[in-house]
Amino acid sequence: MRNGLKAPTDLLIGGGFRPAQGGRTLDVEDPATGERIASVGDGTVDDARAATDAATQALPAWRAASAYERSRILRRWFGLQQADKENLARIMTLENGKPLSESYAEVDYAASFVEWFAEEARRVYGRVVPATRAEKRILVLRQAVGIVAAITPWNFPAAMITRKVAPALAAGCTVVLKPAPETPLTALRLGELLLQAGAPAGILNIVPTSEAAAFADTWLGDERVRKITFTGSTSVGKELMRKASGHLQKVSLELGGQAPFIVFDDADLDVAAAGITTAKFRNAGQTCVAANRILVHERVADAFTERIVRQVQRMRVGHGMEDGVEIGPMISERGRQKVLAHVEDAVALGASVRLGGQTVSGPGYFVEPTILTDVSPKMRVMREETFGPVIAIARFRDEREAVELANDAEYGLAAYFFTRDGSRAWRVAEALEYGIIGLNDGAFSTAQAPFGGYKESGLGREGGKEGIEEFLETKFVSWGAVGMGV
Repeated sequence: MRNGLKAPTDLLIGGGFRPAQGGRTLDVEDPATGERIASVGDGTVDDARAATDAATQALPAWRAASAYERSRILRRWFGLQQADKENLARIMTLENGKPLSESYAEVDYAASFVEWFAEEARRVYGRVVPATRAEKRILVLRQAVGIVAAITPWNFPAAMITRKVAPALAAGCTVVLKPAPETPLTALRLGELLLQAGAPAGILNIVPTSEAAAFADTWLGDERVRKITFTGSTSVGKELMRKASGHLQKVSLELGGQAPFIVFDDADLDVAAAGITTAKFRNAGQTCVAANRILVHERVADAFTERIVRQVQRMRVGHGMEDGVEIGPMISERGRQKVLAHVEDAVALGASVRLGGQTVSGPGYFVEPTILTDVSPKMRVMREETFGPVIAIARFRDEREAVELANDAEYGLAAYFFTRDGSRAWRVAEALEYGIIGLNDGAFSTAQAPFGGYKESGLGREGGKEGIEEFLETKFVSWGAVGMGV
């Protein structure tokens, strides 16, 4: 690999790295330059089946292993990720484009899920339920679902993997993983580190591919696969859910978002302005919880806008490996064109461009950080997930209107609001139809809290004690004739 970085480029199946069937490869490019940085194995449907075979073979022993054994391996994996932080971060920046400072933070964030679920592995409790008859006992057991197929996106190449794989392994499941074709190197390196941690062969199998739909169909059509966990678009999530009904596979879906960011007139505007910088520009706005609709009380809209214009003007755009860069590129030309189309639509419908709104000259898929004002609900930036560095500001008159505007969306993943009124804090937090609320907080993601949304933002939760529940079955044992000498 370029720059002396360490990452495998073959598929991980059954505890070893091997080329894809037929020797197929796919290129990985640096979105900041458009240059190829590596070629990795491009898995076929036969490779997907081989991965499932390996997971099937590994499952009985891994599921039977004690929680302490599984915990120890996860703890070692956590330590190796921390030791490999520099290498992992640089790989992420090269294949994803995010600034190196964000990649360092992501390594820590990704590893935190491994550490958290290493501990949760030892806290999967059953229970004894009082029976109605003296000679009976009722036991409730919790056991691993079985083989898990995980499909992960490119925007968080490490954290979206560990947030799924760590709880699955902790529960005693085995995993087949399809990472995003844009960012397979991080995934393969994580798999290599898991092997170094002493993981048994086949408990994690990683197969990058350019044939996402065919892979999904293969796993959805295989009754050995008992769980699908997916992060991506709502449209794809719905299709996966529909097809999973064929074998009644369990499904966890972390899907689209259109997060409102509400600034009330009693908010600390400096705190809110700092919050929007984090909530919008992390990974150049390419996050599912990025603030998408900025709703500001009309009494403070001008003052708030001036604050964020000054902040954004100071932000440096460039290659993530360069010192001081805070905003990197879009992942692809397609992503860049979507952002530009949203800006053009808003301007055509009456929005004003206070800052940015153009591409950045030179190589790579860059868009200037952009601030739009005079935004209205009819514009695409208010109705669709922009997934780019665009702040679109609309005004509201009172609390009721703010909540109505915020809830007027098909998604319900994350919402932010800023206020210094304690009563309002309770009212609005309870009224917002979202699974995650940032109250005076622009950065809420953490391993110990449940992450997931309402409505068309998905099903299930990742992280927290809820995260491991997604990978467990519940078994009820009615035990008769206790104490009767038989």
